[in-house]
Amino acid sequence: MRIILFILLLFVALTSVHAQNEALAKNYFEQGEYEKARAIYDKLYDKNPNRLDYFIALVEVNQQLEDFTASEKLLQGKLDGRRVYPQLYVELGYNYSLQQKDSLATFNYDKAIDYTLENPNYSYTVAKAFSKYSLLDYAITTYEKAMENDPGKDFNIQLARIYGEQGKLEKMFSRYIDLIEKNPSYKVSAKRNFSDFIKEDPSTEANILLRKILLQRLQNNPDVLYNSLLSWLFIQQKEFKKAFAQEKAIYKRTGEELSGIANLALVTIAEEDYENAKDIVTFIIAHSYTPEAKLQGHQYLMKIALKTATKEDYPEIEQQFEAILNEFGYGPQTYMLQIDYNHFLAFNAEKKDEAIGNLKNLLKDRLTSFQEARVKMELADILVFDEKFNQALIYYSQIQKKVRNDVLAQEARFKVAKTSYYKGDFEWAQIQLDVLRKSASQLIANDAMELSLMIRDNSLEDSTQTALKKYAKADLLALQNKDAQAIALLDDILNNHKGEKIEDEALLKQAELFEKTTQLQKAETNYNKLIAHYPDEILADDAYFKLAKLYEEKLGQSNKAKDLYEQIIYNFADSIYFVEARKRFRALRGDAIE
Repeated sequence: MRIILFILLLFVALTSVHAQNEALAKNYFEQGEYEKARAIYDKLYDKNPNRLDYFIALVEVNQQLEDFTASEKLLQGKLDGRRVYPQLYVELGYNYSLQQKDSLATFNYDKAIDYTLENPNYSYTVAKAFSKYSLLDYAITTYEKAMENDPGKDFNIQLARIYGEQGKLEKMFSRYIDLIEKNPSYKVSAKRNFSDFIKEDPSTEANILLRKILLQRLQNNPDVLYNSLLSWLFIQQKEFKKAFAQEKAIYKRTGEELSGIANLALVTIAEEDYENAKDIVTFIIAHSYTPEAKLQGHQYLMKIALKTATKEDYPEIEQQFEAILNEFGYGPQTYMLQIDYNHFLAFNAEKKDEAIGNLKNLLKDRLTSFQEARVKMELADILVFDEKFNQALIYYSQIQKKVRNDVLAQEARFKVAKTSYYKGDFEWAQIQLDVLRKSASQLIANDAMELSLMIRDNSLEDSTQTALKKYAKADLLALQNKDAQAIALLDDILNNHKGEKIEDEALLKQAELFEKTTQLQKAETNYNKLIAHYPDEILADDAYFKLAKLYEEKLGQSNKAKDLYEQIIYNFADSIYFVEARKRFRALRGDAIE
């Protein structure tokens, strides 16, 4: 037993030493210390002559030292051995190419391919070796000949990737579609790769080519696969009406599945194309076989109605909600619709008491724990809106106990902190926020960190927290849609608390309210003040991004917007707006395929 244990310990120790030496050799290689790397790889390969990775590393380090003769000797020796390694002919050919011996390089590349013709099983390793040195035409030849010689081989995905690298888009799309035809599970990865080339602008080359290929295949073979991919393409182009036409074609052929149309409805609503969204949802309602599906359609329809309504439309919207609830009932099956309805009553129709009473009645039904938590969340939100903070805090605490391990519990804890902040109880809010900064939900963690930093920063220099209390009140007024009062209170902060930490927060909040109330020039002024006076503060990237969007979407000054997006790209690489800013900058610059 002791001998076995000793052998095991010795094996572990030797393995550890090998791993350390290998890591050290790699580090030397990456740092350009090739002599040191060669010395270690020599020893590693000498002790492990069957490790091809050590062998290749030794060849490459000699090439870096321009000792091509040593590399050639190593490769020839390995190729003369009993075991066949056809990919090493690629390595040998590349070694010759580094010396401008092109005819010898070509001879060895062809020899590697010849091996794959005799035995297609070598194709992958040989083609991979060609790809490593960007010898993509050779790699393509290797894969294509292998598929010709052995119908069981499928290298479409490798070919598609190579065609993409070469910019041969038509061939790339065709290969991916061939792959999906054989195995539909590749659809997700194909779309992910398409996304590197497909743009929102339908007139770009890649968009035109993909549309052409799909339409041609659809004409030759009316398979719903092509409708599905066309729908995806039209969604990327934000042409939701065209996507809807494809989804309807799929539905007519299958006659049973509405999930594609339902997903399209959600995307269209999220993109605020309410006219097309309404048509899509109306179709869902008309063709749903179950009450649950029809109810979901009506919920979508009411969300659209609320997004597009003016105050004059509110009585009609209230009637629509009541008509749907009378049809489908006021029980647990419609609890989400009832939440939406009572949110509308409280936050839009100024009927807080009615909404609170309705939700309390709904809680008397036999709801699941999750349903009960959702209803209590809405009820607590309305109570905050009504400044009944202590009652709201009770419901938020109950939610945390009811769905302890759900993200909803974390959301409730954040709302406890936010409610305490509205009340002016900043110490308790801070305790809750410190816990949430480690939240599993990145969005909640970010929100918690922002609020926590604001409270802490504005408590250090002002122990009375006067300005912070005013700001929290203005924040609550904004929540209550009392925009004029909120703007006035923020003016008070900006006039009477100049130079204090809260000033940049007040400028940003007021700018957002100016935008909401269409006082666009005032919003522009505030954002510019933030950029001018607080260029290094935490809200600087917010100001740049929001001002850029204001120029792009509302003031029609796309050149100014482009310049601001560019500032974010170069000066705020860690900003949450970085990805969106880069996308918008490229769109305004007129970029096509990257």
